Amino acid sequence: MGVLSHFRRSFRADASLIAGLALLALPSLACAHIVADPGTATAGAYQPVVFRVGHGCGAAATTAIRIEIPADMASARPQAKPGWRLEIERAGEKVLSITWRGELPDDQFDEFAILFKLPDSPGKLYFPTVQTCGRQETQWTEIPQAGERAAYPAPSLVIETKRAGEAPSHQH
Repeated sequence: MGVLSHFRRSFRADASLIAGLALLALPSLACAHIVADPGTATAGAYQPVVFRVGHGCGAAATTAIRIEIPADMASARPQAKPGWRLEIERAGEKVLSITWRGELPDDQFDEFAILFKLPDSPGKLYFPTVQTCGRQETQWTEIPQAGERAAYPAPSLVIETKRAGEAPSHQH
């Protein structure tokens, strides 16, 4: 075997290894969605929830985040963010959606906070969210059926029953 053919085989093996490692380093679609934190809260409480945006749309910067508020939510008060314009859509006193408009580069993450007065009943609430990146958008609006995994899941919050003797949370 000549030196040149050994070099070619070695180079192909190294290139394959590097390509494989690069694919592993990329975030998977399942891990790259918008999430609500915390994921659980107590029924009837005032609870701040942050919606974490971990990336843009492809290589484009995020320019807007629109979060729909579940009808069961007693109240929703967004936190202003420097450099972002805030829009609140209402029906009377009820908040229907909250939109932040600004710019979040694709290689950065950020959090968008809302203070909620949670419903008194336990259950799981979904927050359909649209992430706009210039002319592109990603709709994180899918609500999975039991046992399914959505490709573009809406952020969710599990409301747990208030435990006996637990004092109501009053963080507003």
